[in-house]
Amino acid sequence: MFIANEWKDYEVIDCSAGEKLERWGDYLLVRPDPQVIWDTKKEHRGWKKMNGHYHRSAKGGGEWEFFDLPQQWSIDYELPSGKKLTFNLKPFSFKHTGLFPEQAANWSWFSEKIRNAGRPIKVLNLFAYTGGATLAAAAAGASVTHVDASKGMVAWAKENARSSGLEDAPIRWLVDDCQKFVEREIRRGNHYDAIIMDPPSYGRGPKGEIWKIEDAIHPLVKLCAQLLSDDPLFFLINSYTTGLQPAVLSYLLGTELKRFGGHVDSQEVGLPVTESGLVLPCGASGHWEA
Repeated sequence: MFIANEWKDYEVIDCSAGEKLERWGDYLLVRPDPQVIWDTKKEHRGWKKMNGHYHRSAKGGGEWEFFDLPQQWSIDYELPSGKKLTFNLKPFSFKHTGLFPEQAANWSWFSEKIRNAGRPIKVLNLFAYTGGATLAAAAAGASVTHVDASKGMVAWAKENARSSGLEDAPIRWLVDDCQKFVEREIRRGNHYDAIIMDPPSYGRGPKGEIWKIEDAIHPLVKLCAQLLSDDPLFFLINSYTTGLQPAVLSYLLGTELKRFGGHVDSQEVGLPVTESGLVLPCGASGHWEA
């Protein structure tokens, strides 16, 4: 398992009965998590003294209940290089805060690959959300093309870049449908040394295009393979869909990147749980590296 265990400003304190108790900087949140099917005693005081609690609705969705929580606050993550990334958080729709902290395991991995490459590296980050991977790659010295279909998410990512001291880094910010952007880049003859994709299980593009990961992920990986340079550095796929096991990600990458040789390693991604010593599974990541 790829474990994000280097956080100082974030931790999963405990998890039980479909919920997790997390510390985000100075604030405690309780949020639902479908992986937490066990029911253990909720002994930590945070279960009763949280700053925010997201309640799931039996009809789908849910709503936040707040107890002395600011509208926005920030936390830091330190990369292996010592560079700090700063993320601006705010609770918004469907339990999210604007950050998936388990992805720090991937940030640390590929930022070191970029730093040690000994050459300029161009990175394409698809479904780039609020920019965690974009900032990690840029902080390591890469030039990054950041693509997301949501104008609001791209604006949030730019805000995170400013907070991280990366406002002048070589980052292209694009609001676009990821597949259509890739198709246009192929026609333009552009190439990248590394590709990151963090696709949702289900989503819509800026013009209502429907994305369903089980149907769309393989064609997209196939297209992206055409965008890789002659000497690619890495390819990263993240999946939060339980149907896409790590082995499936390995087969996807191994099949479509076969001509480049290299090595594939796909595993679950997890966060350590302080109270129990367990590791909470948070999806899977597939790594291809030269």
